[in-house]
Amino acid sequence: MFKNLSLKVIVFGFIFTFFSSFGQSFFLGIFNTSIRETLSITHGQFGSIYAAATLCSSLLLIWLGKKIDDINIFRFSIYVTLLLSFSCFFFSKVSSVIILFIAVFLMRFSGQGMMSHTATTTVSRYFTKSRGKALSICWFGLSSSEFILPVLIVFLLSLTTWQNIWMIISLVILIFLPLASYILVRSVKLDTREQTDDQEFKEENIKQWKRIEVVKDFKFYVVSMNMLAMPWIATGVFVYQSFITTSKNWGPFVIAQSFMSYSVFSVLTLLISGILIDKFTSRKLLIFMNIPLFLSTFVIINFDAPITAFVFLGLIGISNGLANVLGSSTWAEIYGVKHIGSIKALTTALMVFSTAFGTALFGVLIDIGFSIEKIAIISAIYIFLSFVLLFFTRKKLNPVTI
Repeated sequence: MFKNLSLKVIVFGFIFTFFSSFGQSFFLGIFNTSIRETLSITHGQFGSIYAAATLCSSLLLIWLGKKIDDINIFRFSIYVTLLLSFSCFFFSKVSSVIILFIAVFLMRFSGQGMMSHTATTTVSRYFTKSRGKALSICWFGLSSSEFILPVLIVFLLSLTTWQNIWMIISLVILIFLPLASYILVRSVKLDTREQTDDQEFKEENIKQWKRIEVVKDFKFYVVSMNMLAMPWIATGVFVYQSFITTSKNWGPFVIAQSFMSYSVFSVLTLLISGILIDKFTSRKLLIFMNIPLFLSTFVIINFDAPITAFVFLGLIGISNGLANVLGSSTWAEIYGVKHIGSIKALTTALMVFSTAFGTALFGVLIDIGFSIEKIAIISAIYIFLSFVLLFFTRKKLNPVTI
């Protein structure tokens, strides 16, 4: 079983992105109402706690994430797995605002941060010519969880308490992930690479940037502005899905059901974008990434019918599919893979930070009386400005050859 090493690495990436969902905003947002009722806090208070904890996790990720360049991937994955299992168990014990802060910090760091970082760094470093397709399959793990888990959790909440659900998740992680890691990546070393017969495809001719060099490069900030649009806007939507449902007078299950639309379009985009990236490069596709996200703001501003929830989240799903693959492959194309763990630790931390920003911004705007339509207008302005900057920079994104 799984004799081909390339297949093992892809399956490993799929599994770890699937399990990263427990620290993702779409999943934690499902428990928003239950937690607020338990602790008697407002949307804004929950958002502030969530944002502060997420910000702290992003800062820690910059430091610990780079260790993946120095530690055997099997050992690294075991450390991350144990942390995620403990984090889920701790989340089941939330009983005060302080405990909630620590719990969200642990979940955001271990789940959204380290699990996705481990998966995408391993796949990005191992694959060369087939990186786009490999990453698209890897991110299919998260899309699968986005399709399955919202409806499943809503159903389980009708049967048992949210605390029991988190305890079950912790146990599943502790049993399954160490075994999967042992089977799939125990033989993968830091210098293990995809075997290819294409003699013309040589990434060793690309300059291998160090992180200190990357942060001095203006292209990094232009690309990052575009990369970060999806995380902060989508996080706001996911965390405050109950607010959107109330504002639009949608039924309680509309958002959960429309996540299927989000997942389907995300998956289709993942599959297509992986092929397109290997054919045209990430740098050329980057300009198209946030166009569907921009259109989604137009939908939420102008339409109220429940069916538009499926269109709204479907468009976000398209941008999400593009962003997931491009967010991993673009940095490897521009800056090389020798120090990709260190670079991706920074970019993943920025992504996590942007989700904190989105959560805080949405929460504050909601508490001071902004409608979801006005929040969408602010989001659209950001997307447009970052797009303009990228448009004028796009021809300068080629890697430096040596």
